[in-house]
Amino acid sequence: MTDRIVVLTEEALGADDAAHIAGLHEGEDVDHLVLVAADTERNVLADLLDHLSLGELREALDAVRGRPDPERARHDAATALERSLAALRAAGLRAEGALTDDDPLAELRAAVADGARMVVVVTRVHAVEDTFHRDWASRARDSLGVPVLHLYAGTPRLG
Repeated sequence: MTDRIVVLTEEALGADDAAHIAGLHEGEDVDHLVLVAADTERNVLADLLDHLSLGELREALDAVRGRPDPERARHDAATALERSLAALRAAGLRAEGALTDDDPLAELRAAVADGARMVVVVTRVHAVEDTFHRDWASRARDSLGVPVLHLYAGTPRLG
């Protein structure tokens, strides 16, 4: 039986992200399920505080300009999913994927109930959520009962 690793990401995985994920289980027979949340209900205040805490003034201004259009958010998520699958496959991994609702925890629970042995969460730095442990990785660790690894997109840093 092949093991399954769930990869939850909020943006398209790049080649570096795929290489980090591939290195986690090198030489093992592993399938990857990639989940991308369609962020139609983005938390504007948390985004604003994240950007300000990181000194990203332009991004902070963009954050307060309003919520994303739900159709645009779903389109962006579908594009991120396609690119993520392509990056993982280019790294030699088997991968399939799906879009999730704004809060992907229900889909993570279902994947773990279906036999996934680990969850890898790949996000940007979210100062507010990370600090108060309200980020996806922390919430998954608190409720899933499997190892959860948090990687910051585009970096070798762990969350």
